[in-house]
Amino acid sequence: MADAPAEPLLHVPLNDRHIALNGRMVPFAGYCLPVQYPTGIITEHKWTRDSAGLFDVSHMGPSVLTLAAPTGDAEADHRAVAALIEPLVTGDIAGLRPGQLRYTLLMNADGGIADDLMVGRSPLHSGSLYIIVNAATKGADFARIAAAALGKAVLHRADDGALLALQGPKAVDVLSSLLPGVEALGFMSYLRFEWQGAALVVSRSGYTGEDGYEMLVPAASAAAFWDALLADERVKPIGLGARDSLRLEAGLPLYGHDLDPTVSPVEAGLTFTLSKRRRETGDIAGATRMSAELANGPQRLRVGLFVEGAPAREGAEITTPEGAVIGRVTSGGFSPSLSRAIALGFVPPAYAAPGTKLAVLVRGRSQPAEITPLPFVPHRYVRKPAS
Repeated sequence: MADAPAEPLLHVPLNDRHIALNGRMVPFAGYCLPVQYPTGIITEHKWTRDSAGLFDVSHMGPSVLTLAAPTGDAEADHRAVAALIEPLVTGDIAGLRPGQLRYTLLMNADGGIADDLMVGRSPLHSGSLYIIVNAATKGADFARIAAAALGKAVLHRADDGALLALQGPKAVDVLSSLLPGVEALGFMSYLRFEWQGAALVVSRSGYTGEDGYEMLVPAASAAAFWDALLADERVKPIGLGARDSLRLEAGLPLYGHDLDPTVSPVEAGLTFTLSKRRRETGDIAGATRMSAELANGPQRLRVGLFVEGAPAREGAEITTPEGAVIGRVTSGGFSPSLSRAIALGFVPPAYAAPGTKLAVLVRGRSQPAEITPLPFVPHRYVRKPAS
């Protein structure tokens, strides 16, 4: 019997712009997206670290969850909509301030991570949350959220527009020239802005370790806004390849690689996502597993590795210097900033201390490796005092 034909790839609103810029288009999470442009991944990576890189992340899953019948009492309405999503995630959503974003984890009943996502409290409207999930899991994520909110709130998908990320030390100066006021945002906060009659949702966030912004732009305005950003000589388009090397240097986990349904927040080193209030009440999915791991230690931990020689890619085995297999690499590659191979992976806690000498198997050959603190390259987020 012949294989069933593959589903056709989806196109982002800026597909024609990427082709015009000679982007090398590849399949990714069901979409056709640029992995790099003619200058190459290393040049794009370094440009983002030094100036401002423009990424198209429109394959992601932005959405808005809004109470069906708000009362008009801002605090009461926020508590009501937060109560709908909190049973699904690890974070304190009820405690969000207006315009504040929070990185959190969508959990399964066994204490494994079903996805990582961003949840923000609307800066303007009571009873509304801004939610961004990962591309590969967004169908299932949206279905879970909509089911939890059924009859009480409505989930509006917003993944038909463009989601752009402008990242790097010059991003604030570039974007403030188009959207005055964005410089006042602190890391993990967002507001609505208007540009040429279009309503944009702009957050000071990203997944590169650099200062920067993510902008949700209506499809009809996406090309003009993209062009306006690229008209600034400080900005260059950046593909998926450099996005991955940047997030790896920042020590940030990638869902489907470093995180999956078998990995707990404790194992992943993401205990900061566990709300203290909700841990005390025990209402986080998989709370029994997490409590045991917090009390007794997990069986494995996510770690950073400096690797000597060729990069160790996902799936490479991690061994003791004597050759006993103790773990595996979940993300790995060459660090353009450090000019060396780096990796993320899981090992037993006894081998997780910085400075521990290990090895990795690359194409059957053992290469020295050493546990190193994360991130590999320091984060440069811009935080503002809480108002």
